[in-house]
Amino acid sequence: MDDDGFHMSGEAFRAHGHALIDWIASYLDGIEQHPVRSSVEPGWVRDQLPAHPPVHGEDFGQMLADVERIVVPGLTHWQHPSFLAYFPSNTSGPSILGELLSAGLGVQGMLWATSPACTEVETHMLDWLLDLLGLPDRFRSTGAGGGVIQDSASSATLCALLAARERVADRSQADTADPYRRCAVYASEHAHSSVAKAVRIAGLDPSLLRLIPSGDDHALRADAFAHAVERDRQAGLAPTMVVATVGTTSSTAIDPVPTIAETAVPAGCWVHVDAALAGTAAVCPELRWIHDGVDRADSYCFNPHKWMFTNFDCDAFYVADRHALLRALSVTPEYLRNAASDSGEVIDYRDWQVPLGRRFRALKLWFVIRHYGEEGLRHHVREHLRLAAGFAARVAAHPDFELVAPVPLNLVCFRHRGGDDFNAALVERLNDSGALYLTHTRLDGRYTIRCSIGQTRTTQRHVDAAWEQITHVAATMDATGAVG
Repeated sequence: MDDDGFHMSGEAFRAHGHALIDWIASYLDGIEQHPVRSSVEPGWVRDQLPAHPPVHGEDFGQMLADVERIVVPGLTHWQHPSFLAYFPSNTSGPSILGELLSAGLGVQGMLWATSPACTEVETHMLDWLLDLLGLPDRFRSTGAGGGVIQDSASSATLCALLAARERVADRSQADTADPYRRCAVYASEHAHSSVAKAVRIAGLDPSLLRLIPSGDDHALRADAFAHAVERDRQAGLAPTMVVATVGTTSSTAIDPVPTIAETAVPAGCWVHVDAALAGTAAVCPELRWIHDGVDRADSYCFNPHKWMFTNFDCDAFYVADRHALLRALSVTPEYLRNAASDSGEVIDYRDWQVPLGRRFRALKLWFVIRHYGEEGLRHHVREHLRLAAGFAARVAAHPDFELVAPVPLNLVCFRHRGGDDFNAALVERLNDSGALYLTHTRLDGRYTIRCSIGQTRTTQRHVDAAWEQITHVAATMDATGAVG
């Protein structure tokens, strides 16, 4: 059945495809049977693999059996409803099917000409997202701006910085030998590490990355940002880009975008808003306050692959002026020239990203939006917010625990009153149990436990069980973190 000149025959593909879909469905239905975090030792997975590749092709059934035997034990199950670590990295039935279709079609969407549907569906989905989130029309594809799907918010930050860097170079005088060495970049001390990485990749001076202190709410202090910009201008530096975070990784703090823009825009400083997790919340009209000030931003991004049930990788990245981005990223060798591109009437997304090639990512987004609709997405976001608020209320009411940060959305930052070592030991014991998975951060210099509630399948039952496990394990530990 598999012998078609060494290729998998259509008949075999159909049979194995059905088997794989059945396996995935069973895996997701039974995911709670697995410990959330993998407990294998380093090197265990490789030790199960043959030292050399097979000489002769192997049966697909054996491949799937080895997935069960080798891969599954080495997985941390990100789709587990008790995965409360980091941020959600969700998937869903329609998203998986959209990804499968993308793989089956196998198109390369670097140019409009290489598959018009790949480009135009993506452009339309990015406009749909503007409507879903109530984002400003300056990012709409029918104007000077537009949107594109990046692999991650990290890439979006890099692309925004490259465009901002070029804008500084365009404004520099001819006698400036190296305008890039004058570029100052600003972000909150709690901004994502991708900002520092983008500065390095863009060839800017890392010493000119200004990490602005935060206030009691862990959001960037607008007054400190204004002072930093003024000092840099007086020193002859060029304020190049500020990253305003809507929902920081540590605590989902929301930087004051309107007041940041008041300083940045007159200084010619590019405003990039990173709403990687939090942006999805704006599907609910009552939560669109999180995007106050975005109408003055030069670029914006959020990740449907975090909280919008669309599997990784899918970051929605918008610019208000696409030409600034194209100047930074467009290179056209002869072998990519074609009549459609030369006409200027089409979008070539290879000019909107660092790599040349790109997958048909928009299919999974299209499937998700059409399956859930606005009301379905709002229902799940509101439910996750309700669960987080209930968890936070339990923390606040318990004599041994305390909240460490406000809870504007679906992340609860808390700690046991026993101190840093106790909390670190508590998290490790909880994660070793396999019943749930939590991660930590540091806020105000203190070890802080993060409980992120937003998985596709997380319900009240799972949040209740998590709190019961947390309090039970804590009660069995003495002040040193040892089990009593």
